[in-house]
Amino acid sequence: MSIASLSLKLSGLFEAELLVELMLRYWNHPFAEDREFRNILLERGAEALRSATHGQALIEGLPADRMNLVAAIWYAEWASLDAEHAAGDESVALANKRNEWLDVVRHAVPSCFCSPDLLP
Repeated sequence: MSIASLSLKLSGLFEAELLVELMLRYWNHPFAEDREFRNILLERGAEALRSATHGQALIEGLPADRMNLVAAIWYAEWASLDAEHAAGDESVALANKRNEWLDVVRHAVPSCFCSPDLLP
């Protein structure tokens, strides 16, 4: 079973909700206090994992079958921010804070964003 498939199964557990909340709070996401945002982000992360289980690579350098829950959450926020930016729906200051969160997460846990085969 692939990492993406296992992560998709995990996405329905309470532990996934806890992980999303901790990721948002620990790395200071501007919507960390917004329960609805957290739930939507987890749902979108699960959608990303479903796409990955069907072979769609969503993050450069990370094969679809190696997509994990942290990367899927990150991707869901990145895609959401990208769509809102394209539509002009968000203030620059808020978008900058969300982009900062994306950068911090990617740098804090870089092993989640590459194939485990590349790790020493």
